[in-house]
Formats: sequence, C-alpha cells, structure tokens
Amino acid sequence: MHTFIIQTKLSLYLKLKLFCDQKTNGGGWTVIQRRQDGSQDFFLGWQDYKVGFGSLTGEFWLGLDKIHQLTQQSRHSLRVDLEDTAYAEYDYFAVSDESDLYKLSLGSYSGNAGDSLGGHRNFNFTTKDKDNDKKSYNCAARYTGAWWYAACHSSSLNGLYLNGTTTKYAKGIVWNSWKGYYYSAKRAEMKIRPKS
Repeated sequence: MHTFIIQTKLSLYLKLKLFCDQKTNGGGWTVIQRRQDGSQDFFLGWQDYKVGFGSLTGEFWLGLDKIHQLTQQSRHSLRVDLEDTAYAEYDYFAVSDESDLYKLSLGSYSGNAGDSLGGHRNFNFTTKDKDNDKKSYNCAARYTGAWWYAACHSSSLNGLYLNGTTTKYAKGIVWNSWKGYYYSAKRAEMKIRPKS
C-alpha cells in the first residue's frame, strides 16, 4: 500500500495527522476529504466543517481551518478523484480563513471529469446552519451538503451518500459535468499537493 498517515506540525502549537497518498499521479498528496461507503454523516453544521470530522482511514473531512493552514503555507494544487475512472485537477487551490468565510481560490482545470468546480471559484463556504451563498434560500440545507455554493452548484462532494443513480435531484455526491445531477459518486476523494 502506498498510503500512510503522518503527523506534521503546521505551527509551533498545532500538530496534525494527515492521510497521504503516494500512489496517485506521482504521489505527495494529502487527502482532505473522502467519501466511500456512507458510514459518516456529512450533513453537518459550520463548527463540524471548521474543525473536521470522521476517520482518516474511512470517510472524513479534514477541517476548513486545517485546509486553510495547509494551503497558506505554500502553493498547492487540488485533485478530485471520482470512483476509479474520472478525475479533475486544478493547478492552484487555497481556502481563506474563517473571517473570510473560507472563500475558495482555484486555478486552471485539467482532467477527464469536466470542470464542475470552476463555477464555485471565489465563493464562500455554506453549511446547513450558516448561509453564505447567493441564493435566497440556503443551498446547503436544500441540497443536503456543505460546499462552496454559488447559486447553487455544479459540484458538491459533501452531499448525501446515495451510491450511484438516484431520483434525488442534485442531493448526492455531485460532479455535474461527469454524470449529471441524478448520479451520486460511489467514491470521491479531494487531495492537495504542494506545487514544485
């Protein structure tokens, strides 16, 4: 196996365990989110997304504060893997701090899944209990998952785990340009890597 958990220091006071992927596209990736079996509830509030939840060896969200700190130390790229066939890479990825509502910064796209995250560039993070999107209603509450919603989304990897084709419009683990709003990915990972 080419993946492992490491402990790193982000600062003098913060130590962090991370899940590293040394197999995908040359390795060196830090996994910040994983969906694979529906064992972890992702329909959670602001505080949960801020600090993180789940298990590094199963389903998890690393935490917006940690993602911010990692992406502020150096320039990072982002890779999104969907099941075993599709991926999207962005040559720049950063998340601002809580005072800026964890705004998403994103570079150029490459891959075979389609660019379903680009439309979320420069938008703030929204959860079911903190509405920061551009719609009159809360997109996270309506579509059952926290994300960088605009009005509302072309992707949301924190939606309900629905395990493939579904009749629930846009409520699953969605990457619209890949399989549309009526398909929920059975497996998804978000991972970041420092730019060389």
